[in-house]
Amino acid sequence: MTDLYDITRTVSPSLAVWPGDAHYSAGAALRISDGASVNLMTLTLSAHTGTHADAYYHYEADGSHPAAMPLDAYIGPARVVTVSKRDGALTVEDFPPGTLDGVKRLLIHSHVSDLPDDQWPDEFPYPSAALIEHLAAHGCRLIGLDSPSVDALDSRDLPGHHALFRAGMVNLETLNLRGVPDGNYELVALPLKLDLACGSPVRAILRPLKG
Repeated sequence: MTDLYDITRTVSPSLAVWPGDAHYSAGAALRISDGASVNLMTLTLSAHTGTHADAYYHYEADGSHPAAMPLDAYIGPARVVTVSKRDGALTVEDFPPGTLDGVKRLLIHSHVSDLPDDQWPDEFPYPSAALIEHLAAHGCRLIGLDSPSVDALDSRDLPGHHALFRAGMVNLETLNLRGVPDGNYELVALPLKLDLACGSPVRAILRPLKG
């Protein structure tokens, strides 16, 4: 078994983004090939590019920016669980019996992980507010998805996002769980210390827990 799983989508100009959002680009301010002493790049990207953490400010007018989000929620024991539902809100009943017991950080593996980085999912599952409330009541700190949102693509009232905020939970979106067996891991997926932003790309990794 590998000692480390990188569950991050590669950030490149071809990476699929939320419809209408900014694509990633890297422009050269300085080039060694032009005689400069270093290569220096200027990056343009959305706060929600690829694998990322939402900040509460994304959906709450007075919510925290990434720099003030609780870092301890993004590090610690996590459980990967695969679901067969391809589209729509997930409930407790969509998970195999016992797989949610004692979970502190739930990473939901769906068919979306099988899509290439440049393909936007036409359909994807997301957690219902009831599922989030159930997880929170049992001590869960984080919910992570390979899907691009904890709500439906066309949602305006964002019940899943607001349920996370009420519960003091955090979320990760657009993970890549392809090839990761279901089971228990240590998760590390820290947002950047960004002020004023509504989210942050992360480098998300998993290490299997022994025993």
